[in-house]
Amino acid sequence: MADRKPPLAVEELRRLVAHGEIDTVVLAFPDMQGRLQGKRFAAPFFLDEVLEHGTEGCNYLLAVDVELNTVDGYEMSSWTKGYGDFAMRPDLSTLRLAPWNEGTALLVADLAWADGSPVVAAPRQILRRQLERLAAHGYTAHAGTELEFIVFKDTYEQAWNANYRGLTPVNQYNIDYSVLGTGRVEPLLRRIRNEMATAGLTVESAKGECNPGQHEIAFKYDEALVTCDQHAVYKTGAKEIAAQEGVSLTFMAKYNEREGNSCHIHLSLQDAGGNSVMAGEGPGGMSQVMRYFLAGQLAAMRDFSLLYAPNINSYKRFQPGSFAPTAVAWGYDNRTCSLRVVGHGRSLRFENRLPGGDVNPYLAVAGLVAAGLYGIEHELELPEACQGNAYTADYAHVPTTLREAAELWESSPVARAAFGDEVVAHYRNMARVELDAFDAAVTDWELRRSFERL
Repeated sequence: MADRKPPLAVEELRRLVAHGEIDTVVLAFPDMQGRLQGKRFAAPFFLDEVLEHGTEGCNYLLAVDVELNTVDGYEMSSWTKGYGDFAMRPDLSTLRLAPWNEGTALLVADLAWADGSPVVAAPRQILRRQLERLAAHGYTAHAGTELEFIVFKDTYEQAWNANYRGLTPVNQYNIDYSVLGTGRVEPLLRRIRNEMATAGLTVESAKGECNPGQHEIAFKYDEALVTCDQHAVYKTGAKEIAAQEGVSLTFMAKYNEREGNSCHIHLSLQDAGGNSVMAGEGPGGMSQVMRYFLAGQLAAMRDFSLLYAPNINSYKRFQPGSFAPTAVAWGYDNRTCSLRVVGHGRSLRFENRLPGGDVNPYLAVAGLVAAGLYGIEHELELPEACQGNAYTADYAHVPTTLREAAELWESSPVARAAFGDEVVAHYRNMARVELDAFDAAVTDWELRRSFERL
């Protein structure tokens, strides 16, 4: 990463600012939900001050709920600790144009305390730590994330005012792989693709999906941290572009009772020379390293489900026959399994199918790496591949609720060994906050069933 050429060099940023082409620089970090939080700076001030010294942000941003309400239970930040600041340090390797905002550049920050020590529970730091552990074994991780979303003709404001009910999707029927169906919304898809390319992402394709109005834009895999940064930039940019086009889109895992929005994550390993360490002479063309790594995924999957499915809504996806997994199983090119092995030779990799579009990519990829290291370090034996329908076979079940996942995470010795007590407690508390809020809510489902008939 240190020698990697950024999408936009600082020297080029200086030139663009001097010529009046860039006047704003956004410095942001991913929060617990993977959202970008930060500040917009006047570009000359950024170059003169922030570039070298960074800036500060209130540390409550890693200790609030989804709606930014202050909540209790977090060690790092609270009313009793005064809600102080942490430092936001620019990572210049992430500097890029943000063409959906005129005259704007953007980059990602790492978080540190006043003494320079890292904020351990920050998602980007959690991933960095696991990648450092992987590097100690001589490996680097490459990842790709496949985000699905549903587009509606309603604006975000109209959707809010309608309580997100009765919205009009941009397609009225299943358009999976349909060129005609994607053509209906091609102006939006084209703008997202082209502007992400200008921001430094390598676009592969766009395709329709099953749920009315559902689409996917795919980007080329990259180093794990780079992919996660690009994922966060893409989600933010896509929403902003949609808003500018007078429509809305959602990445939520399960918008309705039809197909949910997935975020399948592909991961492979390379050695210092850039060679695949997953390909080998074993069954299916796999190396022993890959077999250990894959066995670790299975062993830690239930314990790490909180990282792959972090919200209450996430668990609504896991339905039989839905293309979202329910079984802790792996198979060769088998979409009924949680883990799908695909590719061959240098492209050999596995796909984790648990995450939905609401996933925090930093936490999920950190979980994949930590699980794989557990398999390598304990030389776990890989069970036989699932040959048929994993939905109906006799396998352990992925957690069905956030409550179950949070309890598994909290009690997991594998999680504590890999991430440490502070990280385990921090994200267990995040789950508790969401569960408490949901348990206190009266839902539309309850009203429809109970108002008259009970």
